[in-house]
Amino acid sequence: MFQKILIANRGEIACRVIKTAKKMGIATVAVYSDADRDAMHVAMADEAVHLGPPQAAQSYLLGEKILAACKSTGAEAVHPGYGFLSENAGFCEMLENAGIVFIGPKPKAIRAMGDKITSKKLAAEAGVSTVPGFMGLIEDASHAAMIAAEVGYPVMIKASAGGGGKGMRIAWNDAEARDGFDRSRSEAKSSFGDDRIFIEKFVEEPRHIEIQVLADSFGTCVYLNERECSIQRRNQKVVEEAPSAFLDAETRKAMGEQSVALAKAVDYESAGTVEFIVDKNRNFYFLEMNTRLQVEHPVTELITGVDLVEQMIRVADGEKLPLTQDDVTIDGWAIESRVYAEDPYRGFLPSIGRLKRYATPEEGPLDGSPASGTGPAGRDIASGAPIIRNDTGVLEGSEISMFYDPMIAKLCTWGETREAATDAMAEALDRFVLDGIGHNVPFVAAIMHHPRWRSGDISTGFIAEEYPEGFAGAHADAALQPKLAAAATLFDRASARRLSGAAPTLGESLSLSRDTGRRIVVIGEDSFTVELGKDGITVDGTSLGHVSTGWRRGDLLADVVFGEERLALRVDPIVNGFRLRLAGIEIDARVYPPHLAALAALMPVKEAPDTSNLLLCPMPGVVVSLAVAEGDSVEAGQTLAVIEAMKMENVLKAEHKAVVKAIPVKAGDSLAVDAVIMEFEA
Repeated sequence: MFQKILIANRGEIACRVIKTAKKMGIATVAVYSDADRDAMHVAMADEAVHLGPPQAAQSYLLGEKILAACKSTGAEAVHPGYGFLSENAGFCEMLENAGIVFIGPKPKAIRAMGDKITSKKLAAEAGVSTVPGFMGLIEDASHAAMIAAEVGYPVMIKASAGGGGKGMRIAWNDAEARDGFDRSRSEAKSSFGDDRIFIEKFVEEPRHIEIQVLADSFGTCVYLNERECSIQRRNQKVVEEAPSAFLDAETRKAMGEQSVALAKAVDYESAGTVEFIVDKNRNFYFLEMNTRLQVEHPVTELITGVDLVEQMIRVADGEKLPLTQDDVTIDGWAIESRVYAEDPYRGFLPSIGRLKRYATPEEGPLDGSPASGTGPAGRDIASGAPIIRNDTGVLEGSEISMFYDPMIAKLCTWGETREAATDAMAEALDRFVLDGIGHNVPFVAAIMHHPRWRSGDISTGFIAEEYPEGFAGAHADAALQPKLAAAATLFDRASARRLSGAAPTLGESLSLSRDTGRRIVVIGEDSFTVELGKDGITVDGTSLGHVSTGWRRGDLLADVVFGEERLALRVDPIVNGFRLRLAGIEIDARVYPPHLAALAALMPVKEAPDTSNLLLCPMPGVVVSLAVAEGDSVEAGQTLAVIEAMKMENVLKAEHKAVVKAIPVKAGDSLAVDAVIMEFEA
């Protein structure tokens, strides 16, 4: 077995590989850019080598520097993780020529499957069902529109070397095809150094279901069942689960066998994933094969007990797979929520900054029983209780940079059923503390409570269909609001006890001026009269019985128990009350003594400044291009500028007809959030 391996990546996936290497007794070498000097993966590894500036093109994407790091540290093999150089056949050959093992497939398979155009042709030859489309050279935007019309709208425009949702656009007409081609080609060139584009039919009401394969160099290839990745935003996966609630045994077997046939057709070795689009009648069509470890691999590990990273390392070292197809089972259900540095309240725009607070739910069985499994994939527990796993690459105080992917963590839960795994995920998200940047935890938490998610009736259009106007937070219904008012009152009393130095029992006076045990709680435009008594709490005259909480001022999380119901709340003090968060809901509960409630209602509300004549930068990023000049008249919907942030291009368009008065920026400028890009005539 290898004595030392280098991980040519960063963030959570580098940490993930290091964990398994340590379990196997293998020493590890990390690499890092200037931006990652103090990163978690650097601290975890046995050694670390500096690569260069923050930009990936000047650090993580330079194969020569990775090779030099291997030689200087004596690393015998390289695990590429995903992204960066993981599907670069030239990098693989460079290592092989230097006598260093690439922990992944051989260059032949990477070239064949890494190119989406070539892979579709090979898939068709191997008997794999494929989507209709055009795989030839597309000359320009007009040619793209002509092809799209011939294929038939809607179409998917995709980068041949793409992945991770980059270089992908859906077009419903000629105008969108032209614009989508330009944007996809630009993103593809900047992200992958390859601007080739192809066009295929977009399957409506589709599900995105993929098959995990694992193969060795002795001809053994197995499929480890499926993952469903239909909850996506802008072609970027947000929630994944294994298995799929939609597939039956017959379809699963057919998809698995076709995936194995494709892998064998290119002499595949290591872990890989074959992705399919599945329509409402369970017809499935090949999309692409990812010749690397997938972001969502933990859910497969949780239902099979197979450590995919370990098997990749063993296969690369020349070992045979220790399992056959008959050994592969489906044990329970697993869900993964991707925690992104994206602000759902600002249109999911990227967010950067320092993690002022970062506390994740404790990993392991929720009932406290010990896990009998070992390593990252361990999940065998005697009680069958749901468990939590969190793959992350950051710590409290870590910096989220504009230079890399916005993923912060992959929160996973396992349960005996889909409902149990969903309930565990909902609770885990409520206990995920993340401050300092915008993030999508409230959004994913809301999905876990969405009736359509819980029913399993999902498609890749789920987010666009259920949140067409974006995400403004989930809403507390009529049954929940009184409970939140009661909880806020208890928090207020706990704060008052600490401030007064008193510690009375429920219903006793705090000896504070004009304290009667009654509070008026204001939530939005609603107000609730809450009374604390020895027999429990009443809200607007309705008894909630005895309500208990162990919350103390300064605690970030609180469990509030209403009889047999327990709410897990995030609690943040605000002026005259508390900001409460759970299940994607965020409310401000203002707590007043009765004599102050009426006065508080008279307080004026501060109005936000008028920025209607300004185009503000919605996220920290770099100006890629400006589409207009000073003095130009623009129409609603017209493109004004393109901003790149976290490897994605964001097109900013005019909201209404206007005349450009001033443009204080130029292409190439780095902008902070809310920086002025353009000013319009009043």
